[in-house]
Amino acid sequence: MDEFLKHFRTKQLKEGTEKVMPSQCPYCSVQCTMDLIEDTVFTNKRFKAKPDKGNPTSGGRMCIKGANAHQHVYNDERITHPLLKIDGEFVPVPWELACEYIAKQFQSIQHFYGKDSIGVYGGGSLTNEVTYLLGKFARVALKTKHIDYNGRFCMSAAAAASNAAFGIDRGLSNSLQEIPDADCIILAGTNIADCQPTIVPYFRQAKKNGAFIIVSDPRETATTKLADLHLKPKPGTDAMLAHGLLKILIDEGFTDSEFIASRTNGYTQLAEDLTSISLQRVSDVTEVSIEDLKTAARKYGDAPNGFVLTARGVEQHANGSYAVGQFINLVLATGKIGRYGNGFGSITGQGNGQGGREHGQKADQLPGYRSIEEYKDRKIISDLWGIDECDLPGKGVSAYEMIEKMAQGEIKGLFVMGSNPAVSNPNGVYTEHALRQLDYLVVADMFLSETARMADLVLPVSSYLENEGTMTNMEGRVTLRKAAKPVPKTIKHDWEILCDLAKYLGAGNAFSFSSAQAIFEELRVASKGAKADYYGISYDRLSHETVCWPCPDEQHPGTQRLFDSEFAHADGRAVFSPLELEKALSEAMTNEEYPLLLTTGRLMSHYLTGVQTRRSPDLLKRDKEPLLHIHPDTAACYRIEDNELVELKSSKGTVIIRASFTTAIRKDTLFAPFHWGDSQSVNRVTQPRLDPVCKMPEFKRTAVAVVPLVEKSSTVQTPGETTYEAVD
Repeated sequence: MDEFLKHFRTKQLKEGTEKVMPSQCPYCSVQCTMDLIEDTVFTNKRFKAKPDKGNPTSGGRMCIKGANAHQHVYNDERITHPLLKIDGEFVPVPWELACEYIAKQFQSIQHFYGKDSIGVYGGGSLTNEVTYLLGKFARVALKTKHIDYNGRFCMSAAAAASNAAFGIDRGLSNSLQEIPDADCIILAGTNIADCQPTIVPYFRQAKKNGAFIIVSDPRETATTKLADLHLKPKPGTDAMLAHGLLKILIDEGFTDSEFIASRTNGYTQLAEDLTSISLQRVSDVTEVSIEDLKTAARKYGDAPNGFVLTARGVEQHANGSYAVGQFINLVLATGKIGRYGNGFGSITGQGNGQGGREHGQKADQLPGYRSIEEYKDRKIISDLWGIDECDLPGKGVSAYEMIEKMAQGEIKGLFVMGSNPAVSNPNGVYTEHALRQLDYLVVADMFLSETARMADLVLPVSSYLENEGTMTNMEGRVTLRKAAKPVPKTIKHDWEILCDLAKYLGAGNAFSFSSAQAIFEELRVASKGAKADYYGISYDRLSHETVCWPCPDEQHPGTQRLFDSEFAHADGRAVFSPLELEKALSEAMTNEEYPLLLTTGRLMSHYLTGVQTRRSPDLLKRDKEPLLHIHPDTAACYRIEDNELVELKSSKGTVIIRASFTTAIRKDTLFAPFHWGDSQSVNRVTQPRLDPVCKMPEFKRTAVAVVPLVEKSSTVQTPGETTYEAVD
């Protein structure tokens, strides 16, 4: 028997083949690179992902999502042909018929209701080339102003605050490689250990080097375990927390007066206004002790080098852009920016969240981060595109506001590429209603997502392993992801779909691209001289190096650290965010009916709405369903048992979800991940309150109630409240 097994194994090795596919993770903003090794023995394929040691951002690391990303590419549920819905059922149709049908439907809608009756909805995981082409497609082929994308829910608050303060928006002002040399780091509203785990070693090394790490989060997470000081503010009070820290920095003399005088505007008025706020009031609002506030401020203020990094916990609020601006104030007041080991950053979420907002799929932007409302910018782009400036549509509305226009009947048709708005938008029940109101819905996706299931026509797209293009990571580092495997014959790349549809819409001359590289060459020209200047970056250059923008010419090394000598405003100075106390004191609308606060977030094993990761068996095995994190004392008050299915309710809708006890969360706060759809989509309960500046919805704070599905009759007590009789 042993001889037989030995002979069989020898035969396997002889007949086996090994194929190495260099690739890049399609998920988070680190953009880790790897070799995917396909080992074929007879007809069986086995895969192993090996991290790329030369990656300057990940440093040769890879998380479980990247290691298993290939599984969704080979999933049997993948769409392989265009699907047309006939009598409620999807039927495969040829590409030519699909494109012709889409063009006729959209043209008919626009004939009766006007050009802006069609909307385009993109995504932050699309390549720079597709991002650029999608914006051009909306404005040239469809001639509509209505285009936005799911990155509105990711980076818009930080982008608005950074533009206001610095005159430019890039995820991090510095390379991550400077983090280990910081003396103090503030991580506000970010859980990098779960969301961007491959950059955690930078922070571990900083801690090993003696850095004092402060984490602000209402939950205990894997990231808070890194902290020397964990602040647990009440959800939605981040701006007030920043006010308190700045007040201490000023009162105790930790500000850099020379930097403030020579490189900033707006400090004097801000400092004067802060005198009206007492530390006791800050403590009362945030529920962070004065002692902890002072410790945090003193450690950051006294540090020779320091970083402040924010993420969705601070940003996904109706005052998100204001809150980020207040954390930027800490950086400016201490002069901790524009030099080695010092800076500010908003940790980008999506894989191309940075590039996705730079090149034209955002409602108010044109390629290169140009403004769609500035004549000079409009003229440059319209000349490049071969149209009159007056024919270039104006500013549209944000992603959620597009949903509202669908519900109101103003947008009649929608083209979705690289997104799942039925799950990612707040107020999910209303969002589903709005999508069903459309006269015609087209979705380009790899799978029948929750949104695609509602579509009239679904177009199959290539995967990250098959689709060549550039991505821009959280550092503003542009990378080239080459195609590792051929695209199946019946599937098209995103950019090919857009070019084909443009021809059927009569705009083929402007979309005569034969490769992703050809699109990037036009993108380079479109960005030349703009804020996000990619002109000095080429595919040839990216084939052997990565480059941080801005990069104005091919001899330029790229800009790894911003603001060494000046900021991007016309006068070269940064601007302090003014004090608007009413924005820091916005209420969460809790009441007797909805007495608890819900905050949402990510899990390490899943990504966005889970369309891809839920189709990776090894990832789904780790987290099969969403869990509602609830403190045991809170659960006892509502007669909820551990591992029990409960109904989570808000004024907008309900979610069925399983309770999971944890003491790592505040008693007044619940947490749920957003990677599932249908009845388990947590966004069925979130509110559509929008930041007035950037239109970011308030995902991180929703007033909710929670009850067990199985009726239980007893007297219950709400945490911190008086006893009352429960009504089932």
